[in-house]
Amino acid sequence: MKNYVVKKYQSTNYSLWNEFVAAAKNATFLFHRDFMEYHSDRFQDYSLLIFDEKENLKAILPANKVGDTIYSHQGLTYGGLILNQKSKLQDVLEITYYILRFLNENKISTLNLKQLPSIYAQFPSEEMEYLSFILNAKLVRRDSLSVIDMQNSRYFSKGRIEGIKRGNDSELICKEETNFVAFWNEILIPNLEQKYNAKPVHSLEEITVLKSKFPKNIRQFNVYKEDKIVAGTTIFESENVAHSQYISGNLAKNELGSLDFLHNHLIKNVFYDKKYFDFGISNENQGKNINQGLLFWKEGFGARTIVQNFYEIETKNYSLIENVLI
Repeated sequence: MKNYVVKKYQSTNYSLWNEFVAAAKNATFLFHRDFMEYHSDRFQDYSLLIFDEKENLKAILPANKVGDTIYSHQGLTYGGLILNQKSKLQDVLEITYYILRFLNENKISTLNLKQLPSIYAQFPSEEMEYLSFILNAKLVRRDSLSVIDMQNSRYFSKGRIEGIKRGNDSELICKEETNFVAFWNEILIPNLEQKYNAKPVHSLEEITVLKSKFPKNIRQFNVYKEDKIVAGTTIFESENVAHSQYISGNLAKNELGSLDFLHNHLIKNVFYDKKYFDFGISNENQGKNINQGLLFWKEGFGARTIVQNFYEIETKNYSLIENVLI
C-alpha cells in the first residue's frame, strides 16, 4: 500500500484546492472555495487534502465538522471524495484508508458522505459506492432526482404540452436576467413562506455575490406577462448538467402555464446541448417520502430517476480496507 499524507485545509491552500477542482474527474463549481465559503460562518470547515509521497495532491474532501462527526459537506447539494482524472480504484482504496485512519486518530468517530450523483462526473467515479460496501457503511438516506437525458428523444406529456400552449396563448415572455431581485422578492420568498414557512437556502445578497463570482454557472430566467414577473427559475450550470436550483411561480402559474412555458424554453432552446437537465429531488422526510404532484410535473417533461446516496461510515473501520486487494 502506498503512503499518503492527509492534511486539513488552510487558507494558504486556496489556489492549490481550486486548481485541483478545475481538473478533477468528479467536481463542479460548487467545490470552488469561493462557493464553499459564502456560508463559512455557518459551518466549521474540516476539508481535507490528500498528498502522495512526492507531495502531489491526489484527492480532496470538502467537509465540515459537528462534534465528533465529519460531513461532506452540509452546505453543499452534493459532495464526496474528489479525485483527479487518473485515479484508479486501488488509489481510492488506499486514499480512503489514510483518510479514515487520520480521522480516527483525531477523535472523529464517523464520516458522513453525501455522494455526487453520477451525472455530474466527467468520468466513471463510483469508487466510494464500492468502498461503502467494504467499510460496512450504513445507508442513512437515498434521494431520487428527476433527470432528463438530453441526448435522447424527449417526450412531453399531454399535460405539459397543454401548459406550454397556455403559455403561448397568454403571450408570456421568457428572459434571462442578470439580477435576482424580482424573482426573490416577488415570487420565491413569498411562495416559500406561504407553503412551507421557510426561506430560500440562499439569501438575495448571497445569491447575488455568488452570481458575481460564477457568472457563467449561476443563471436566472424569469417569465413575464405584460412586463410583470409571474414565474422563474435559478439554474446552476455545470459542464454536463443544467440544474434547477429554485423553481417558483405565482398563484396563476397553472392558469398561465408559466412554468411549463419556461422549462420548454430552457430544455429546447437554452440547454439543448447539455447531457442532462436535473430538476432535483421531490423528496421530503430525509428521502422517505415523495411529493407526488411535484414528481408528476417533472416526469411530464420526460425526466426519469437517478439516486443520490448518503452514507455513514465508522472511521475505525479503516482496517477493513487492508485485505481487499489479493
